[in-house]
Amino acid sequence: MIIIELLKAIFLGIVEGVTEWLPISSTGHMILVDEFVKLGQSEAFKEMFFVVIQLGAILAVVLLYFQKLNPFARAKTPEERNATFGIWFKVIVAVIPAGVIGVLFDDWLNARFYNYITVALMLVIYGVLFIVIENRNRNRQPKVADIKEMDLKTALLIGVFQVLSLIPGTSRSGATILGGIILGASRPVAAEFSFFLAIPVMFGASALKLVKFGFSFTALELSILLVGMVVAFAVSVLAIKFLMRYVKSNDFKAFGWYRIVLGLLVIGYFAFFG
Repeated sequence: MIIIELLKAIFLGIVEGVTEWLPISSTGHMILVDEFVKLGQSEAFKEMFFVVIQLGAILAVVLLYFQKLNPFARAKTPEERNATFGIWFKVIVAVIPAGVIGVLFDDWLNARFYNYITVALMLVIYGVLFIVIENRNRNRQPKVADIKEMDLKTALLIGVFQVLSLIPGTSRSGATILGGIILGASRPVAAEFSFFLAIPVMFGASALKLVKFGFSFTALELSILLVGMVVAFAVSVLAIKFLMRYVKSNDFKAFGWYRIVLGLLVIGYFAFFG
């Protein structure tokens, strides 16, 4: 029983680590995977687990971008430190919309949208949008080639796009990357800014879920959570490196097609076997 539950946590950690950073919806995948690989724990624990496991993924961003995001690094010049503070200011501005909506409507969103139908529809809809927008931008040059060039208005608007990701199946990275591209950012800039936005968003979301769940974990629950987070961290390091290499010479249409196919498979499966 214990070993099986830990193996499930490892599998879920792998799913989280891969899907958190690719624009294919980590929460959506976690909900879908739970239909087939169910943790034998309470619903309250699983609801908390599917969010807090993301802390492991976030630590991968902190590790990989520590130098870029650390304004106090001794090797940085005063200008570089100011630029780093500027990145953080843009991130803070951009997380406000999702932070406010998430806190106010967390329970309402959970009650209405955490189901396979919503996930499948969002996978398909945003898959189509990725293909359409990438086709539209085929011959356009990005206006923002570095996060330092991004103004506060653009950062805030990307934050508005992030609000869409509160609906499962949308993908937080997918919504923010799509928003960034629409607003003129290059693919690498849109992806990086999406990574940075995840830090306060996921720390905040995890804190909210932990407070609601309480801190009275059983030994097994704590083991499942920690194993999932550690695996999510390790896999996230690989996934982030892959995505940043990929977007330098490829667009996001492949992820759009993946979303469409997966969404249709989910609809078909539950229509016949649900």
